[in-house]
Amino acid sequence: MSDFPRSPKIIKGAIVGIDIFNPVSSVIVFQYNPEQLTRSIEPQYSDPGGGKSEALRLGGAPRETISATIEFDLTDQLEKADGLATSVGLFPQLSALEMLVYPKSLLVTLNTALLATGTIEVVPPVGPLTLFIYGWKRVVPIKLTSLSITELAHDPNLNPIRASAQVSMTVLTYNDLPLTHPGYWTFLAHQVVKETMATIGSVNNLGAVLGGNVKVF
Repeated sequence: MSDFPRSPKIIKGAIVGIDIFNPVSSVIVFQYNPEQLTRSIEPQYSDPGGGKSEALRLGGAPRETISATIEFDLTDQLEKADGLATSVGLFPQLSALEMLVYPKSLLVTLNTALLATGTIEVVPPVGPLTLFIYGWKRVVPIKLTSLSITELAHDPNLNPIRASAQVSMTVLTYNDLPLTHPGYWTFLAHQVVKETMATIGSVNNLGAVLGGNVKVF
């Protein structure tokens, strides 16, 4: 049976880790978009001891955290006898999510070798640029701060076939990243989009208050 021709096209959210050494190692497209997102925004004001004239001075972009629950379910794939689903279950999807917080094994091995040769200081590996994508209006660089995975069902080979992952992310802003980092410009573009949406909403609300028909969108 074909889909209803006028059914809206659903855009899938995703968490993408951009790694130049393995570009496709951490691409997690949501099988089901989370039913809800919890966002906490903490304003970053300047030092409150700076006097009355400094009370409202902003020190930078607010600190934003995002929490969501991501659901994985291979029921449909197993019914169709999908080869990957029947052989390894959800291990690829869960591993891609977990690799966002693992240093690359190659770098770990290299640092171990450097320590063995007497290198005094070894620079810790840098994680990939990670993007949280939830529609074109929300593409932000993030740092995964918490990951809790519940495996809800397994196949006879103990491969997980249904799972739930609770993720917490801190949005990285231009305060956190150097000017040369692509995440700096990604967040700045996100803020420009947010400013545009705020202007649209404010003009429409102003028209409603004044009783006129002011519309820009």
